[in-house]
Order: sequence, then C-alpha cells, then structure tokens
Amino acid sequence: MTADAMTPNRSHEQNPVPGLPLHDLAGFTHRWVDAAGIRLHAVEGGRPGGPTVVLLAGFPQTWWAWRKVMPRLGERFHVIAIDLPGQGHSERPQGGYDTHTVASRVQAALTALDVPKYWLVAHDIGAWVAFSLALKYEESLRGVALLDAGIPGITLPDSVPTDPDRAWKTWHFAFHLVPELPETLLTGRERDYVDWFLKAKALSPNAFDDAEIDRYAAAVAAEGGLHASLAYYRDAAESARRNHEALGRGNLTVPVLGISSSHGSIPDMAASISPWVANATGVLIPQAGHFIPDEQPDATADALTAFIDQKRAGQPAVTG
Repeated sequence: MTADAMTPNRSHEQNPVPGLPLHDLAGFTHRWVDAAGIRLHAVEGGRPGGPTVVLLAGFPQTWWAWRKVMPRLGERFHVIAIDLPGQGHSERPQGGYDTHTVASRVQAALTALDVPKYWLVAHDIGAWVAFSLALKYEESLRGVALLDAGIPGITLPDSVPTDPDRAWKTWHFAFHLVPELPETLLTGRERDYVDWFLKAKALSPNAFDDAEIDRYAAAVAAEGGLHASLAYYRDAAESARRNHEALGRGNLTVPVLGISSSHGSIPDMAASISPWVANATGVLIPQAGHFIPDEQPDATADALTAFIDQKRAGQPAVTG
C-alpha cells in the first residue's frame, strides 16, 4: 500500500478517535497502547532488531509529519512514531498536558511496546516533551535529537517580541493562553488556522499540499483536538517549573543533537541548550523553514543517522 493510502479504522475499541480517517504508511503498523491510563497511538516498523528510534511531532501536526523520514530510517532502524496525547489518533484527556506528565505517558507507552532503550527524535512541542522526558528517564535514552524548538523554562522566552519581523513566529504563544477566546475564534475554522501555520512557517508556501493541510486540520478539529493543542501552551508554565526543578538535580548527560534550519525559529539549537546539556552537538539543515522533516526529509534522515552512528561508535555494543 502506498504512503498516501487510507484504510478504515480497524479497531473502534482500541482507537479513541474512530471518526478521524486512519492513514497507512507502507511497511509500518498502527498500534494503540496503554500509557499511564490513556491510549496512545503508535506507528511501528522498520528493521526488526535494529536500534530503536522514537519520533515525536509538534503543533499542529501528528505522527504523519515523519512520513517521509520513516522509510529512510526504517532501512536501518526500528522506528516508532507516537502521537502525543491529544494528537492524531491518541486519546484526548481533559488535563495533564504539562510536558513531564506527557513524558511519563510516552515512556509508559514505550514500556508497553517492550522498548527498554531508544534514540528520541522530536520537533516543536514534541521537543518540549523530549527534553522533559530526558530529565526524567535519562537511563532509557541512548541519545536525543531536538528540532527547531524553544523549550519551556529553558530557551523559550518569557515574553513575545513586538517587532513584526519576529513576532509572527511566536505571537500564538500568548494567544493560546487566553481563556476561551481561541476556542471561540477557531472552532469551525481549524483548517484556516492550520493552513496559516504550515504555509507561513515553511520556507516555501508550497511545502504542504491541500490534502496534507486537510489531514492535520481534521486531527485538530476532531473531538478534543483543539482543547489539547491549546493545553500544551496553557500548561507551559508548569512544564517550565518542573524542568527547573529537575535541572536542580543536575544537567543532562545523554548525547543531544540540536537540529536547526536555515529559515527556522531557533538559529542554533545546540548553542541554545548547551548550558543544560553536557554533550550537545548541532547541525544546520539548509533550505528549510520550521517544518524540517517535511521540507528536507532526506537531509533530516541523514543527520539523524550520522548522529546515531557517531554516538553508537562510542557506546558499548548493544541492541535497541
């Protein structure tokens, strides 16, 4: 089946969002697993027995953001893309969207999938979760790659710039925090909102076609999706507090790769996180805006593979 193929939802009992079309990626299988009391959707495939690479996407996307990268990584790695709580076909709880709570749920899902050690790759809000997960579960990680994201309490600024040349990148942080107003303005217009984000923050306005925009907008519009999308921002202060609390016990020692892009939001991811990370390196992906895996999938896969190969060469020979 092709990457664009769509199949009916195969388990209404498992799938917590049965009304949302479920899309297949050749060589990968849909899974739903218990994750600390909620069901998370995972898409699993690649090389059995290879090192495990876990992928987390950000706003306003789903696991589908990695669809172009997964086949490349799957040639050598066991690949699992996870929809975060409230994303895609994962359950949409009313609360618990601070990144430490979400990190616990992601880790619980990976435990349920029998993944003891893994490489974690995350973009945007997914990178918020990944940073907190590394603070809580560093012993489960072989390495972390963070793509174009400011981390709450770490590198995310406390205020939104008012300079129009910069404000367009971060204005939504304050908007999402306002009680009720975003829901009032966005309900029924989710596609317009998603369309703006994908087109404005990509280097090329043609990086996403109408079908892809429809797909992401449908996930946000599905029951509970908009609430969950906003909740990550509304719980960001708690995420920041818990990040600071965890860093009080020590900085990260796991290898971290910061992936920036030529036209993204964070000019140098590695430099931005280096005060809190003992082993940080960086790479710049050219000809890309904020949505690096969509815009430059081959370069993304190459950068991740090089990072994993380099770090594995300096680690004990183990599987997973």
